[in-house]
Amino acid sequence: MTSLPVTDTSAAQRLRASRPAAVLARTATGMAEVGRHVTFAGRVLLTLPTALVRYRKQVVKEVVDVGFGSNSLIAGGGTIGIVLAMSAVAAIMVGVETYRGLDLIGMTSLSGMLSAMANTRELAPVVASIALAAKVGTGFTARLGSMRISDEIDALDAMSVPTIPYLAGTRVIATMICIVPLYAVGLVATYIATRVVVVHVNGGSAGTYDYFFHITLGPEDVLYSLIKAVVFALVIVLVHCSYGYHATGGPEGVGRAAGRALRTSILLIGFIDIVLTFALWGLVPEVPALGIT
Repeated sequence: MTSLPVTDTSAAQRLRASRPAAVLARTATGMAEVGRHVTFAGRVLLTLPTALVRYRKQVVKEVVDVGFGSNSLIAGGGTIGIVLAMSAVAAIMVGVETYRGLDLIGMTSLSGMLSAMANTRELAPVVASIALAAKVGTGFTARLGSMRISDEIDALDAMSVPTIPYLAGTRVIATMICIVPLYAVGLVATYIATRVVVVHVNGGSAGTYDYFFHITLGPEDVLYSLIKAVVFALVIVLVHCSYGYHATGGPEGVGRAAGRALRTSILLIGFIDIVLTFALWGLVPEVPALGIT
């Protein structure tokens, strides 16, 4: 007489019962972390006047570090060289694919129009913000994280130094000051790179290209594009400073915080880019000078 296998039903029931609890615990932890970062961002924004008035020297120091770094222009840490290089390379690919695609339907004369729209509305702000996140943002996370794990932030608190305006507020102000010239450099680089590819490499008509480029590109487009870049920069600095400020777990924890901050900022850039594009230019794109909607 064979015996039937005995199953541990109680263990299976406990496993099934523990799954919803684990999901709820992870959800609660995630919501708490989001709330912590949102609260930190609000405190930073509220203390910006304090940072600007009391820590002007620190703001100037951060401006120099963000814009030019401490050593050579590109390898040594300056953001301007990275923005220039990334914007130019991305714009070259836009010029190549734009001309090739329009050449298939015999409309290469519209290369200037697409260059003005694509570079100004999407490419330049997104590329500049990604360069800012990869270079400046991760640097902020690493510095604040190292200060946190070495108890330097706690020491500042013990000396009654307000750490949020001193460490985060000054970096936000410095980035807001630097983003306008940095973005201008990147935007001009995209225009030049795309024109070189279309006119000088592919042999397009310079006059036709310039005509459609200038008639399409209006001052409001440049202003809206700058608004996108400023919003991206603000979000990047707040995210990276928050992750660095709350870093735990020693040097390994600082590395994890930098990686999480970079992933979070890039995802937010993509989401906010869609929202701002629809909010600033509408759901239906328009080129009023050409009567195109």
